[in-house]
Amino acid sequence: MTHYQPRLVAEDLTPGVAHKGPLDQGIADFAAAVVNAKAVDPLITELVRLRCAQVHDCRLCGSLRNQEALDQGFDEIMHSKIARYESSDFNPAIIAALQLCDAIILSPTAANATLKEKLQQYFSAAQIAEICLDVMKWSQQKALVALRSEAPISDTVSVLSFDQQGNPRLGGPAYS
Repeated sequence: MTHYQPRLVAEDLTPGVAHKGPLDQGIADFAAAVVNAKAVDPLITELVRLRCAQVHDCRLCGSLRNQEALDQGFDEIMHSKIARYESSDFNPAIIAALQLCDAIILSPTAANATLKEKLQQYFSAAQIAEICLDVMKWSQQKALVALRSEAPISDTVSVLSFDQQGNPRLGGPAYS
């Protein structure tokens, strides 16, 4: 399996700011800490990640499937339901997580007492915080998307996994 190392170098976005400097290190440390958090089920984490990709129109993120979610049965049928999750047959916990994702990205006023109550039915405070951080992590590349420099690594959907330090590892086709 070939590994592609994606990067978000601040210098690429804002020349002169921080090529491999503290800004890049801070972004990398944050991303690694978030992907290493494991309080939320990997399937829900993947659905949140892919919802972020849809909302932001991130071609790279949309072309990847997390290995842990694939191991739990994630497939393209599930992927096709994300855009219409509220009317899908997803379980209520998944719908609540995706509603939180949308509230963070699209409509902060939707992060209200009703959503909080719904989330608390299915998730602990630590899990809700992890979902929030997942949304923030998978939204950090918005500048790259706006510049259209987040192209997929191949023409097929590829595998995404992380090493113990939280560094992404992109591999071969997600489905054989």
